[in-house]
Amino acid sequence: MQLERVTLFCFEASYTVAFALELLQLIRPRAAQRWIGLGFGAAGLLAHTLFLLHHQLPLSSPFGSILFLAWILAVFYFYGSLHHRRVAWGVFVLPVVLGLIGLADQNRIPLEGGRGAGFYLDALRGERFWGLVHGALLLLAAVGVTIGFLASLMYLVQAHRLKAKVLPGDGLRLLSLERLEQMNRRAINWAFPLLTAGVLVGIVLMVHQSQGALLDWRDPRIVGTVVLWLVYAILLYLRYGVHMRGRQVALLTIVAFGLLLVTLASTHTSVAGGNP
Repeated sequence: MQLERVTLFCFEASYTVAFALELLQLIRPRAAQRWIGLGFGAAGLLAHTLFLLHHQLPLSSPFGSILFLAWILAVFYFYGSLHHRRVAWGVFVLPVVLGLIGLADQNRIPLEGGRGAGFYLDALRGERFWGLVHGALLLLAAVGVTIGFLASLMYLVQAHRLKAKVLPGDGLRLLSLERLEQMNRRAINWAFPLLTAGVLVGIVLMVHQSQGALLDWRDPRIVGTVVLWLVYAILLYLRYGVHMRGRQVALLTIVAFGLLLVTLASTHTSVAGGNP
């Protein structure tokens, strides 16, 4: 297979068809239609995987970090669709995947190919090790933030449906409010320590690379990451200190996700090449 032919459009189109079939499934549920949709989702995930394996995308760039986040969420969509067969999983997850791919496309960088996964294995043994660790920690934290956002969005929709006394079998089928709140709580508990570790590794790297020079803390990506950490610290305090639950926590999680998107789309201006 000539991997150069696998482009952003390949998996974006596959995810789009899968999302369209998910919407159609809400109107006219059909077993065959569901499996066809999953087939397009699987095709998109395969193309997405091959694209990432072929191009050595740096996690420090918006293009690389956003596409990796979109890939992890695509895996989350596919697994969730198989595990929660009666839940409208793809209706919520696929638009986020498509939105992230569109955001990545707006921050496209020149592509290189040929070295594939070996690029990252070499980084684990070279001088870029801690930079890769820093990027991986922040990426995993971003996954937690995004899953918290999805759980919050589903929570608000489900709460509105219950308030409107919509029958459980009509339209969207979602997890219970208790399950969604638990999902949000686990995502927050997962994201915060990873985000904290990523920030600390980033600070050490900046001090090491600056070699005693003054650090430019006005770097957009650094500012965004620190503000995101503060928002999540407040979110944890409100949940466990004040015991805030429900709609308020969901709304604050959605705000944190919006801040995450701004941070991911920002580039390092104080580091040559945009590398951490």
